[in-house]
Amino acid sequence: LKPNMVLAGRKSGKVSSPEEVAEKTIKLFRETVPAAVPGIAFLSGGQEDEEATANLNAINAIGPHPWKLTFSYGRALQAAPQKAWSGKASNVAAGQAAFTHRAHMNHLAALGKWKASLEQAA
Repeated sequence: LKPNMVLAGRKSGKVSSPEEVAEKTIKLFRETVPAAVPGIAFLSGGQEDEEATANLNAINAIGPHPWKLTFSYGRALQAAPQKAWSGKASNVAAGQAAFTHRAHMNHLAALGKWKASLEQAA
């Protein structure tokens, strides 16, 4: 299954906390997704990089869940590497490092082990 997380609508003017996203998302899934579904890979749905990571981490941190929860991010995984690279051959290593960092942060979030302080350590 590849859904978005439950977030406040953009026009609402409200920013959902990771804990609120986790609670609402898991409540909805427990009501609608059979435990027999083996996994859920979240789309980033326009979230910023760290926002998507923090939300995924919060969702996994309130487990256990009957499904494996992971990510299938596009922009939230690629935005920082593309910015670092900027289409310049001289920035390829920086782009690759940014991609590796984002992938690692999301891996930790999929385990419920991500912390915001790890973003500063990069």
